[in-house]
Amino acid sequence: MISAVLIDTGPLYALSDPSDQYHRRSREEMARLEAEGILVAVAYTTIAEAYTLVLRRLGSRYAHGWLANLQDGAIPISPDPDDYQKAVLRIQKYPDQTITLFDALTAVLSEKLDQPVWTYDHHFDLMGVTRWN
Repeated sequence: MISAVLIDTGPLYALSDPSDQYHRRSREEMARLEAEGILVAVAYTTIAEAYTLVLRRLGSRYAHGWLANLQDGAIPISPDPDDYQKAVLRIQKYPDQTITLFDALTAVLSEKLDQPVWTYDHHFDLMGVTRWN
């Protein structure tokens, strides 16, 4: 049984935006995580990426509240400098793909922490990352 999932930007953002195509799905999955007692961890880099999306799409007032709520509901994870190096190497393994540094870092952290990733992004399958679902 897993104790935590590492959330990617897709579901993290979708939880907040009712107009997002994955909003309903993300809400249902979050309810399932809570019911099963599974914690949600999030890399600070993912927080930065999602916050930027929330800020641009939903406005500053909403974004500031979103950030405050996130602190109460997720376990923040800080990548180490070595994690960034591993993420760069991972990106270089797939020169024909548009894997972001955010996604590569999440993949590295997933393996490092031995926790699955909650994502809607197919790049994690390509990178061989265990997905939560």
